[in-house]
Amino acid sequence: MKRPNLLFLFSDQHAQRVAGCYGDAAALTPHLDRLAAQGTTFDNAYCPSPLCVPSRMSMLTAQYPSTQQCWTNDDYLRSDAATWPHALGAAGYRPVLAGRLHSMGPDQLHGYAERMVGDHSPNWGGVPRHDLGVLDKANDPWRESLTRAGVGQSAYQVKDAETAESACTFLRNVGDARSTGDREPFCLTVGFLLPHPPYVAWREDFDKFAGRVKPPLHGPVLGGEHAWEAWWRQNRAIDDVSDELVMRARTAYYALVHRLDRMIGDVLGCLEAAGLDDDTLVVYTTDHGEQLGERGLWWKHTLLEDSIRVPLIIRVPGKLAAGERRAQVCNLIDVAATMLDALDAPALPHGQGRSLMPLLRDRRSAWVDETFIEHCTDVVPAWTGGRSVQQRALRRGQWKLIYHHGEAPQLFDLAHDPHEREDLAANAAHASIRDTLIARVLEGWDPAAIGAQIRARRDDKNVIDQWARNVRPADGFRWQLRPELNYLESGA
Repeated sequence: MKRPNLLFLFSDQHAQRVAGCYGDAAALTPHLDRLAAQGTTFDNAYCPSPLCVPSRMSMLTAQYPSTQQCWTNDDYLRSDAATWPHALGAAGYRPVLAGRLHSMGPDQLHGYAERMVGDHSPNWGGVPRHDLGVLDKANDPWRESLTRAGVGQSAYQVKDAETAESACTFLRNVGDARSTGDREPFCLTVGFLLPHPPYVAWREDFDKFAGRVKPPLHGPVLGGEHAWEAWWRQNRAIDDVSDELVMRARTAYYALVHRLDRMIGDVLGCLEAAGLDDDTLVVYTTDHGEQLGERGLWWKHTLLEDSIRVPLIIRVPGKLAAGERRAQVCNLIDVAATMLDALDAPALPHGQGRSLMPLLRDRRSAWVDETFIEHCTDVVPAWTGGRSVQQRALRRGQWKLIYHHGEAPQLFDLAHDPHEREDLAANAAHASIRDTLIARVLEGWDPAAIGAQIRARRDDKNVIDQWARNVRPADGFRWQLRPELNYLESGA
């Protein structure tokens, strides 16, 4: 039997709701919408962590951050950690990556046999970061990301265009090889940076959304707001953002999603033109969400729905029904397990993910409707405000609990309160479900021990950082980001 190909499309910081196939009338995402119409859309998919590196390393290993032990953006995944590309290689595939991986340290493959384009940021902590020129700090959780938003260009868009073109070149070459009789299946990951901030978009894209995008639907939860959420907003200087800045950033973000969709459309078009679409498993998702001004919050870094819920669309070649939706709760670690299952590759021996293939075949298949999302940091990145956290969320059925170590928990009934406007944790009528979910969150997860592990690991990273500053080791698979690629139009 002919083995299927895999095309895995993986973006960065795409809020689930900003897509036509997720019901957003303002979004222009025709290519994702078409993919959804041909495949299955998951409505309750979550990331393992609302931060790039831990989420991505969890996706690679099909393990939660507390298991694979990358919690922050400068943690190094050990090279002997088995990943889903390793498993596909063991099954006879040759995994290829175009674009973003966001792995720290000397291992810039983690099971991929080949990389194209590479990452824009250095592979090492302690060395100077990439220079965004006039958009300095606009890509991270600083107020500058809002004051430096609007019409222009970030190097991220330029890099993604190169990534899409390299993916198309790869697919054309596979198509040419097929015409000569080569029937080896391919495995291609396309790693995009968009729509990650800076909230800066090309004029032609921005203008499509000017006046089309609505203001945030939900402001801060007055009175019932959690102390950490209020502190985060104040510390990040986003508690008094003007309507003008809000709408400029939101408009640019919608434009970036649209540009991402166009690039995805280019890659899918190349797949079809090469005659490869009929036997290729196509998966689209992202590493975490984006709050985009809802509740007065931006970026990710919280365990609220906009930050952790992700789009997930899977198109399986064959006879599965098209245009279907699934409401079951799942996670990116399940996506990793699904791709291995679909391609008949060995399951990861220590993976915690569950294959979604039974659900794809039959929505009534048995499924434990829960998942975890973890957010643990130390105090080193300046944007943490010098405050470390150990937080873990549990989504189980209609309920969601957020555990804040050393602080009050939060409890939401998402069936009746999908926008998390009413925290039920202190409500006596919900004490039983609260305590049950807290016990489940803490089952095999020790926040104090994790905090100690992160601090101990920092001691090692401090040595490696100093080594990197002095030795200046070479970066592998590095895309050269030039500061002049970034600009902001005057008055934008």
